[in-house]
Amino acid sequence: MKLSLIIIATLGTVSAFTVAPVHQASSTSLSAAKKEPASGKSVSRSIFDMDLWKERAAGGVGNEYGNRANKEKQFGWGKIGKVQEGSSYVPSGLTAAQYNDIRAKQKSKKDANYAKNVAKAGKFEDYTDFYLKRGTDTGGSWLKDVTRGHRMVKTKYDWDDVGGSVKNFASSGSAVSKAKARAQKKKAAAKPFWKK
Repeated sequence: MKLSLIIIATLGTVSAFTVAPVHQASSTSLSAAKKEPASGKSVSRSIFDMDLWKERAAGGVGNEYGNRANKEKQFGWGKIGKVQEGSSYVPSGLTAAQYNDIRAKQKSKKDANYAKNVAKAGKFEDYTDFYLKRGTDTGGSWLKDVTRGHRMVKTKYDWDDVGGSVKNFASSGSAVSKAKARAQKKKAAAKPFWKK
């Protein structure tokens, strides 16, 4: 009994790891010779070869950065409609004309900002030039420099006085110089007469 169970288990294990014989499928219409379409391209090839932006790119309305104005001219994308009294939303306290003016100003501000950024696009400093100018390629002297190879620039704000009590880039008649003068007077007044 034990012997027969071992033989059956062995045959089952061996048959589980053998490759099943491959049978030739009978011929169907799916495996028949394929006909080329009249255009000479398959459906997938014609889809992959599509250039959906070809017409737009020819008119200068491609997807490149800076073409927002051309898209607005050609397709009307991004245009702001006119608000009409009674049929459009107008915030309370404004007339339709006032609201149209506000929206037009916002649109012109947005367009001006976009044009400013487009003008800056693509202008950058080559890192290799920066690398050579700081002397990184020739030695490690830049590591001993105060800035360690960084460029120092003035900022628009005075980060030491976050509260805003000190005026930036103070001139001689500014609040800073007046405050300094007052502090010096107090200091002088606080000294005893024999130390003056």
